[in-house]
Amino acid sequence: MHLMMIVIVLAVAWWLRSSWNQPQGSWSLRWRRSLFLFLFPPLLIFMTAIAVLCMGTQGKMGGMYTGWVSYVLALLFLVFFAILCIKLAFQGLQSVKSARNCSLVNLGDRQARLLQTDALFAGQIGFWQPELVVSQGLVQTLSPNHLESVLAHEQGHYYYRDTFWFFWLGWVRSCTTWLPNTEPLWQELLVLRELRADSYAALQVDPLVLAESLLLVVSNSPVVSEICCAALGSPNVSDAYGGRCLRLEQRIEALLAAPAPEPEAQLQSWHGFLLAFLPLVTVIFHT
Repeated sequence: MHLMMIVIVLAVAWWLRSSWNQPQGSWSLRWRRSLFLFLFPPLLIFMTAIAVLCMGTQGKMGGMYTGWVSYVLALLFLVFFAILCIKLAFQGLQSVKSARNCSLVNLGDRQARLLQTDALFAGQIGFWQPELVVSQGLVQTLSPNHLESVLAHEQGHYYYRDTFWFFWLGWVRSCTTWLPNTEPLWQELLVLRELRADSYAALQVDPLVLAESLLLVVSNSPVVSEICCAALGSPNVSDAYGGRCLRLEQRIEALLAAPAPEPEAQLQSWHGFLLAFLPLVTVIFHT
């Protein structure tokens, strides 16, 4: 019975991911749909594995005997997820350690780590309390106005704690690379993250100046790890899923368009995720 439950959940997860297509509409609508389809299937699988583990190898469920095959399968799933989490956390700590080896500089009323490279780079590196890292080339190349717009964008990433939340979303991505549309959904979420930070910055600086800074930085950004890093240029957006030029075009168009009011977070939008916890309810039917 447990094995049947696992197969059904995997089929539902596969079907949900397969239903994704390039969304249209507002940032809010795209974000809610993409986040749900990216996060709900792995959460459903994770909760099912926990439920099977809690029920054990003995007893009955729905009048059918349970066995050790489903138990071992669920255990392997959870061990695999845990190993990937530890691996990504270690890589993230290495990134933080590397950033903290850079010297501190003052940029107006902000402190930042100075990366000794001529490439143009600015990013937040860390977990819940990330540090701003900028390159020497960025500071020397950009005018004060352009530099201020870049710092405002990075402050948006800090405000929304993007490095922390996208660490966990990156873990989900690693756990579900075998599900359909994992990479396109990941790239969509990265772009929406950048659009959100752009929108935050556009409330503080001239959007046209920010757009000019974006054009300069993206074309000269070094390739950096996505783990615990939120950078202005997002150089790792894959050409295989729309291309950097298309992503950049979306961001420039959004900056040049009339700013739309940011929608308030709605609790109702999270109600759908509660369905992922339904497998835990099956534990009470196990005897």
